[in-house]
Amino acid sequence: MSFVKLTTSALALTAMAATSAVARDQVQVAGSSTVLPYASIVAEAFGENTDFPTPVVESGGSSAGLKRFCQGVGTEHTDIANASRAIRDKEIKACAENGVTDIIEVRIGYDGIVFASQIDGPAYTAFTQSDIFNALAPKVMVDGALVDNPHTKWSDFNADLPDAEILAFIPGTKHGTREVFEEKVVAVGCEETGAMAAMIEAGMSEDDAEDACLEVRTDGRSVDIDGDYTETLASIDANANAIGVFGLAFYENNTDKLKVATMAGVTPSTETISTGEYPVSRPLYFYVKKAHIGVIPGLKEFAQFFVADELAGPDGPLAAYGLVSDPELAVTQAAVADEKVMGGGS
Repeated sequence: MSFVKLTTSALALTAMAATSAVARDQVQVAGSSTVLPYASIVAEAFGENTDFPTPVVESGGSSAGLKRFCQGVGTEHTDIANASRAIRDKEIKACAENGVTDIIEVRIGYDGIVFASQIDGPAYTAFTQSDIFNALAPKVMVDGALVDNPHTKWSDFNADLPDAEILAFIPGTKHGTREVFEEKVVAVGCEETGAMAAMIEAGMSEDDAEDACLEVRTDGRSVDIDGDYTETLASIDANANAIGVFGLAFYENNTDKLKVATMAGVTPSTETISTGEYPVSRPLYFYVKKAHIGVIPGLKEFAQFFVADELAGPDGPLAAYGLVSDPELAVTQAAVADEKVMGGGS
């Protein structure tokens, strides 16, 4: 694959920035472990194919990356936050309180949340969102009543699932993947099983019931993983019957170790995610601190490089790694070029 060298005007901009007194000359990125491999691919290509240094890309989770991003403006602060979810209103407020007021939101494409087990373990080929809720919620519906979860095996509530002990390794609360897991799997299962209606009928407010729906059991059958997907993979390796939650790209790069589960009868793939057939998918983002453009050499150029057709298009290396290309990529490219900030300004 070939990459287009930077334009004369872009290089001129860099030369101007280089004459300024800056504390560093590398773009600094932190955030989502899901976006990390994509950002690392782009950073390496950027360093190899432009006159800018290779950006420094760190992980830590979406929430942690956005927290660092929002700590302030200046070369001691990160320039970009990767996120596997959209920035929250409270994070935008925290940014503003620290002087980070102009933020460029960049959607790079889509990813799927997949459930996978050890390659030689049980075949989980009949999952629905209700099954995940019945396995992992602290309270579930049994014979029409909301009770403490009595289930110890998957087959306890679905005869089509393996007669295996329930053990799930799920993303910790600081990961963007956790939010998607909660909203598109657990919350859906809570509603479909009737648990949410039972909570409201018992006197809970709708808001409290929605929060209760997202809780997971604390008896050791649901285990939070605060690290990245490699930690989840290690846990699966050590537990033959366990399932784990991964991003599609990570699974596709570990098919020699993992066996993917279906969800609502659909196998996760680039095709089923791009068509919307697979029910558990999400957009991926990064956020750029506009105040750092022109101060940190190569910042805007890196953002533009990231969403270029050659990188993020359907035939680019990110798609080959597992990213589902955004059908509206051209809109994102124009927004980055125009430095359009959230809220409609530029």
